[in-house]
Amino acid sequence: MTMKKKTVKPDESGAASSSQSMQQFILDEWQRDVPEAVKMAAHTIGALYGSATAGVLFYGSCLRTGEIEEKILDFYVLVDSYQAAYEKGWLATANQILPPNVFYHEMVVDGVVVRSKYAVLSLQDLSFRVSSACLNVSIWARFCQPCLLLNARDETIQQQVAGNIAEAVNTMLSNLLALKPWATEPRDLWVAAFEETYAAELRSERGGKGLEIYLLDQDRYHAVTPVALEELRAKGVLVAASPPQTQPARTENFNAKVYWFLRRLNGKTVSFLRLIKASMTFDGGIDYLAWKIRRHAGVEIEVKDWMRRHPVFAGIVLFWNLRRKGAFK
Repeated sequence: MTMKKKTVKPDESGAASSSQSMQQFILDEWQRDVPEAVKMAAHTIGALYGSATAGVLFYGSCLRTGEIEEKILDFYVLVDSYQAAYEKGWLATANQILPPNVFYHEMVVDGVVVRSKYAVLSLQDLSFRVSSACLNVSIWARFCQPCLLLNARDETIQQQVAGNIAEAVNTMLSNLLALKPWATEPRDLWVAAFEETYAAELRSERGGKGLEIYLLDQDRYHAVTPVALEELRAKGVLVAASPPQTQPARTENFNAKVYWFLRRLNGKTVSFLRLIKASMTFDGGIDYLAWKIRRHAGVEIEVKDWMRRHPVFAGIVLFWNLRRKGAFK
């Protein structure tokens, strides 16, 4: 079932910093259909948080490729608040201090096991973490890529989240342009942006991932770039109508280099802490981590029974072993 087309309503956008054109681009992009198994998984996972669920964002490789079997779906469950979402107070506190909490879910649809990894994020945290005020790259770097909002509670939520996703695109490009103002051709712009943000997290993927991500949806990035650049020009972020012919002097983007250095420090530290926290919430987290590292980096990991019994300690030990083997960058 294809979603009914929405049009931006100026008074309901929920994102004053995003132009109507960028927000409308996202709303139009959300008209794509998804497999029934994805819809069922999103509905079931969202229902776990009852009336606190505002909507479910579907993203990642399964959205890009349409493949489900032997894959893991990626979702973000958007909630009104962590206190409303959880019965256990410690989960609400953990999600508040170091968002998001990450969980695992599986169900059988038409005889096929549908596996999902989902994170829980409040609407307030989403709004902050897609903005330029957020040093950590993980949310705005993730949602500047294609995503799809499923099971939105109402049109107001849909408009609000579309504004947030539009802002993620703006934040990604404005931060990259501050560092490399000459990189305004779509390919140069997005490949550089993905390489910088991948370097600001603990990642298991090998080099060249930025180009791979761009090529998977290059038509989309070519379409969204002029819309985003026009908005950035209107905001004064992109001063010139066309990129300069020469790269600026090294001192001209010194502040941007400092900020990107701080993003790397922040991102790698936060990624490590999230990894440890996920070992407490993600059923089979150690096994999932081993599978993902093997898939993306080709590093074999032997998961022992004691690791499953003591996931927090095992997560710390495993992290250092993986780091030594070159699985993380």
